[in-house]
Amino acid sequence: MLVYVLINVLGISRWLLHLAWSSTGKRCVCGQRRLELMGDSSYDASVFNSIQGSANWVAYFNKPNPELIGAINTAYTVGAIVGGFFFGGPIADYAGRKVGMAVGCAFVIIATFMQTFAPRGGLGTFIGGRVLIGIGQGIALTAGPIYIGELAPPEIRGKIMSFWQMFYSVGSFIAYWITYATKQHKSGLGEWDWKMVVIFQLLVPIIILILLCFLPGTPRWFIQHGGQIDKARASLRKVRDTEQEVEDEILIIREALEYEKEAISSGYSALWKDRSVRKRLLFAAVINAGQQCTGQGTLNTYSTKIYQKIFTDSSQIALINALNATFSILFTLNAAWTVDRFGRKFLLIVGGIGMGICMIIVASVETQTPMVQGVDGPAKSVPVGISIVFLLFLFALFYKPSWGATVWIWTSEVFSMNVRAQAVGMASQTQNVANSILQQFFPTFLNNDGFYAFYFFAGINFLLAAFVWFFIPETRKVTLEEMDTLFGGTNHIEKGGDLLHIEDAHHAYIGD
Repeated sequence: MLVYVLINVLGISRWLLHLAWSSTGKRCVCGQRRLELMGDSSYDASVFNSIQGSANWVAYFNKPNPELIGAINTAYTVGAIVGGFFFGGPIADYAGRKVGMAVGCAFVIIATFMQTFAPRGGLGTFIGGRVLIGIGQGIALTAGPIYIGELAPPEIRGKIMSFWQMFYSVGSFIAYWITYATKQHKSGLGEWDWKMVVIFQLLVPIIILILLCFLPGTPRWFIQHGGQIDKARASLRKVRDTEQEVEDEILIIREALEYEKEAISSGYSALWKDRSVRKRLLFAAVINAGQQCTGQGTLNTYSTKIYQKIFTDSSQIALINALNATFSILFTLNAAWTVDRFGRKFLLIVGGIGMGICMIIVASVETQTPMVQGVDGPAKSVPVGISIVFLLFLFALFYKPSWGATVWIWTSEVFSMNVRAQAVGMASQTQNVANSILQQFFPTFLNNDGFYAFYFFAGINFLLAAFVWFFIPETRKVTLEEMDTLFGGTNHIEKGGDLLHIEDAHHAYIGD
């Protein structure tokens, strides 16, 4: 999941910004910078799911039971919670968004070596690597979406952030296809059939550490730290079309920061002093936790275990996972043309209802059909197996553009500058709080109750859709500095303009 953050920032920071602007009729400036990176993302989120299907991995670590499997995933998510809650915000705020991503890269590189070369039976070393990757993920997941949100113009912010989730699917795509390839040569690879999947995590963080040197910083961070107007202006000129747009945005940022410093608080105390910030933090925590409770987080981690209840061939399961990841890339692209057209709220509601219906049908089909005796043992009939796979693919079609992409978009854009890094870090890590609980008990839940567990996810999805309908406001095309008005707060731009004695708070005057 760490690489999920890092790749998106590189791919989006200039190339996707320019690409998106071109599609909205603005000047296309793709030629100013070459495409810096397109490739893997969130590779780690799919790694453990993939290697669970390796008999060599199971034997290497002395056949861990379901409780230990849950503990391995919990170690990762606990690390992420610690990283996001306690380190992500301060690092992104005081050292910068790019530094946060670089620190995350360093953690994932160290952790990859720990997992790949853990001694035989040394599950403690493997778990330690999972903890370090979790910490890095928590730090980077705080900096990444903020970086994108602070550089993107409001009218296409959702479109750009939707690529974030798409590259998550690209990471799963790579992880599962590598796994499928190793399954075809497992006799020759031996223990390296799972080590190959793990060690491949090294590639992208190393590339990113190099390329981060060439990316612009965010103008909001520059102005907040020492009033570095010239650096902010230089950064904006790389991702805005006209000088008027650059100066207008600098003015808006200055006004918002002035108001936050004078009337609220320039530090994290606003998290509990400002009623509108508390309200946003609560809503963001609910939808982020809800993202994992939809069932997708569990499917991404345990789809191999789930499919083992339907199919007996491990290569067939690996192929299904790989195809799911492939189609997920296409499914996520739906967010690029819907999120700024129909809005965040619409997608979250439709996605929740669609996922709930899919879960009910999946549970009904699996639990109400008999097992048949196959060559390798009892399994579901081919038509039933195909039906379940189709339904889980349909679930992904609803999830990817809605609760997959849109939750990140909404979370990254609703907080004011003075608390944005810490609030995004805290809110996004409620995903891991929820996920750590689910991952700990889901293997046992699945073993004891089978697909009846999917009725649980169906109910949660319907509740989430209702929550969004009643409580979540629409944020489409609203500037970051004016989000407070949606939650009963004050317009930071206008109030800041009054403090600075600016006549037109939204437009800067550029002399002849």
